[in-house]
Amino acid sequence: MMASDESLADENSGQARRKAVMAVLAHSTTAEIAGRLTTIAVPVHEDLREPENGLVMVRGRVGGDGAAFNLGEATVSRAAVRLSTGEIGFGYTLGRDGAKARMVALCDALVQSDEFAGLVETKVIAPLRAAISAKRSRKAAETAATRVEFYTLVRGEG
Repeated sequence: MMASDESLADENSGQARRKAVMAVLAHSTTAEIAGRLTTIAVPVHEDLREPENGLVMVRGRVGGDGAAFNLGEATVSRAAVRLSTGEIGFGYTLGRDGAKARMVALCDALVQSDEFAGLVETKVIAPLRAAISAKRSRKAAETAATRVEFYTLVRGEG
């Protein structure tokens, strides 16, 4: 493998890690993220973009693969943060929750840092991922408890 291929593989794994972290943070509440972030010593950072609210167009497709159409608008919040070591993180979240967007941006920047990536994974992301998994399992068990089985009886004259 050539050096450029190795750097491309590293970049792809970094993007995959960021994508996985964003998925966990998107499904977590502001209070959950804030509670987990207090367990680590957050480095000095600055806001590149203060949290702000806006609208995005939500698009859909008929049947999942048909022609695209505009479904409607959704409110989003976004923020951008830069660590003192230079990593830049971006955070977007549905709704008007600027605090969550800022914390997501901070986590995104921390995950890119060699110094903080492992700490954020073990102290913030892993517990949030476990809580999401437990919530989904609990909801699946509650749904399964209400399942109704239907039996068809065959008449003897037929």
